[in-house]
Amino acid sequence: MERDQDESAARPQAILLTFFGGYLLGRGVHVATSSLIAVLGRAGVSEQAARSTLSRMARRGRLHRVRRGRQVYVGLTLESREILRDGEARVWRTDAVNEHWDGNWTLLSFSMPDSWQRQRHALRARLLWAGFGPLQGGLWIAPTAVDVKSLGDGLEAAEHLRAFSARALDPTDVDTMVRDAWDLDALAGRYRAFQARWERPGDRPTLPDPLARQLVLQTDWLQVIRRDPRLPARHLPPRWPAEPAHRLFRGLYAEFDPGARAIAAEVLDVIPDEDAASG
Repeated sequence: MERDQDESAARPQAILLTFFGGYLLGRGVHVATSSLIAVLGRAGVSEQAARSTLSRMARRGRLHRVRRGRQVYVGLTLESREILRDGEARVWRTDAVNEHWDGNWTLLSFSMPDSWQRQRHALRARLLWAGFGPLQGGLWIAPTAVDVKSLGDGLEAAEHLRAFSARALDPTDVDTMVRDAWDLDALAGRYRAFQARWERPGDRPTLPDPLARQLVLQTDWLQVIRRDPRLPARHLPPRWPAEPAHRLFRGLYAEFDPGARAIAAEVLDVIPDEDAASG
């Protein structure tokens, strides 16, 4: 869900972001840390890992903490709301395959000193999240229009970005270009692995209740789609697995949802978020 989140980010944070997106975003509340620890525990996250993740997110400005008596409550910040809304749009308002591509590509190039390794890494993570693939050298390409100004927000590297909208001309072989810029086998493999993990009840993760199953399901799905640039359907191999995997995710989410929401309503200790109106 996080546009600059490294792919090796700890699973507890991914599950926590999934929970915030489903149960806090738009509600205008803070939730007790004890409730979060209990919820994460259902999904297999230890108390120590949960507390460490909450502390780290608060230090990075992703969570706002308040105390009421002996209890600590956390709520979303403007930054975390933006991250979660982006993730929500990808999960619920984006088709599995780009069937309506207009033929335009976003091209982006950059060059920066070798000593800027941290900046280079942060920019690369954002490019991948935005759907870019490396074409050659410092040239990256995306199959959709991209808000490049927003992409560079907060990065010193922003002033080194050069972006263009373009169409491929003969003799460019677009199918070959797509295969060069993106590892289609790996991308398809992630969709198929998701299907193998969730399609048959006996193969699914062993989890105690619908809330845990829903959180782990959506976290897994986000880890698949966050690496999918949604390439034009006409340039994908036959029998592309994104659509059947998407149908599987939607069906299971709906199946788990009534029980998950009943459990959440029972276990969550919340207070009004006085800052929510500013988000």
